[in-house]
Amino acid sequence: MVKVALIQQESCESCKENKRRVEKCIREAATNGAQIICTQELCTTRYFCRTQDCDCFDLAEEIPGEWTERLSALAAELGVVLIVSGFEKRDSGLYHNTAWVIDANGALLGIYRKMHIPQDPGFEEKFYFTPGDTGYKCFNTKYGKIGVLICWDQWFPEAARLTALQGTKILFYPTAIGWIPGEENLYAAQHHAWQTVQCGHAVANGCYVCAANRCGTEGDTTFWGQSFIADYCGQVIAEAPVDSETILYAELDLDALEDHRRIWPFFRDRRIDSYSGITQRWGE
Repeated sequence: MVKVALIQQESCESCKENKRRVEKCIREAATNGAQIICTQELCTTRYFCRTQDCDCFDLAEEIPGEWTERLSALAAELGVVLIVSGFEKRDSGLYHNTAWVIDANGALLGIYRKMHIPQDPGFEEKFYFTPGDTGYKCFNTKYGKIGVLICWDQWFPEAARLTALQGTKILFYPTAIGWIPGEENLYAAQHHAWQTVQCGHAVANGCYVCAANRCGTEGDTTFWGQSFIADYCGQVIAEAPVDSETILYAELDLDALEDHRRIWPFFRDRRIDSYSGITQRWGE
């Protein structure tokens, strides 16, 4: 059994205060027995991508850097695995939306850079983020093999599949998704689609899926919270509320997952000889 925790928070203008609150929640989650702890997307800042503003590039930090070193020390102290999402400065004019994984001994196992970058009203991410170039990755942590994708990646089954094919048993999605004014009649449908597609990834890949979303209102955007954890049958086994800060917990049975994959052998029956068209932009 592996106990996971998802941190669902509201963010404020102060990066220093956001970091303090993230660290506090990590300590609380570890005290409550969590072994793998995941933050929401861009956990140290407000969701600055609501507008295009060059000053926001000053929020980016190098990885590794002071913040990752603080978290490495914290992970080693508490004996927990951390999945943390932030704004990476790779070099001048080159920035990524990045998550990193720290093992329970404090070692930085690696990073994942968000591959799919959205561009919608209130979500101006192409202005800020260079598409990721790390590829899809599985991290072999003390408590099991995990994969990390970020927010908009949630909608692409190819990303989940390629991450799972490397041995991932638990797939984490740091997230910042919400509603904008004028689409009130779509709110329920949008949330249903978001949760359903991720539960589908859990089923198709025989893995647990954990989505950590932010909550609260920033500008005109209301983040819809509802972080959740789904099992390998796509059943939601834990879900956070819409509008309040929460640390969401669940115990995941990796032995049961192993048994499930033996009787639902999707990886065995894949027809890899017939999938070449998936690399094309559009089919005939």
